[in-house]
Amino acid sequence: MCLAPRTDPTRVAVCIATYRRSQGLRRLLRSLNELSFPHSRMLKIEIVVVDNDPAGSARSLCADAAAWVKWPLHYLHEPRRGISQVRNCAVAFSRTVAEFTAFIDDDEVATTNWLDELLYVQAAYDADAVLGPAVRIFEGPAPEWATRGKYFEGQRHSTGDLIEHGGIGNALINNRVFTDAQAPFDERLGLSGGEDTLFFLRLARLNRKLVWADDAVIHEFVPCDRTRVRWVLKRVYRTANTWSFCERELQPSTRTLAVRAAKGLVRVGMGLLMLPLGLLLGRHVLVRALWYVSYGLGNLTGLLGLRYDAYRNAGPR
Repeated sequence: MCLAPRTDPTRVAVCIATYRRSQGLRRLLRSLNELSFPHSRMLKIEIVVVDNDPAGSARSLCADAAAWVKWPLHYLHEPRRGISQVRNCAVAFSRTVAEFTAFIDDDEVATTNWLDELLYVQAAYDADAVLGPAVRIFEGPAPEWATRGKYFEGQRHSTGDLIEHGGIGNALINNRVFTDAQAPFDERLGLSGGEDTLFFLRLARLNRKLVWADDAVIHEFVPCDRTRVRWVLKRVYRTANTWSFCERELQPSTRTLAVRAAKGLVRVGMGLLMLPLGLLLGRHVLVRALWYVSYGLGNLTGLLGLRYDAYRNAGPR
């Protein structure tokens, strides 16, 4: 696709939320040094690290990294606990220095063409936001039930597909979508997560263009403690709980909530019916049965306004 050349640099703030993950943050910053831009000739990049540790544990790392990171590196401290608070802090800063905000997390690394692909697809489709895939890398042996169940495989689409929601750990947002009227990420979801789901759903309902870039790949590292059944069930419970919360916010009609409640009950029923099969056919079937039950319960509790604050005693993600 032939794009009209720009005569001024494209200004991008690459924003990183971090919480007591120094090794991951250093690994991510080193990957950003390897970025290449065959499509994007004129760029002005700023790296923005927002530290959510009240003790500011990433400050010294960022001071050291400023000497070897290719682009200007800004350290911001957001002592209020919550992932929404961190992302709002990043956006507020980005709007002062850039046209675009790119988000990537401290348990991820960028591939060399990651940002170039996001920018290329944004220009090609005049997108308000561009999202890309996260490919998981296990830090230890992956259990058979986890690989057979595909619990760690993210969504994929064709480049250019219009989407309605997704995760913000691999996203480029045109700063024109932000307004001064309100913080873009709902701070009620700061400790539960799901702020990105609600944000993108709201954009889609405002007829903003959300586009997929399938070649803008990042790698997300999966530590061993996330390959436990308990973690997977808690994760899907939170996801379903958040989805119900979003529907309550955006479509609070009796019919919508009734449909969501019915879906939740059906999933619980499916899971309960599968439990005996799991005992006979193996652990991967048993985990799938429990997954359905957890998803359904998350739907139902979300409709009741009960939120699961997954990050109350731990950092984001």
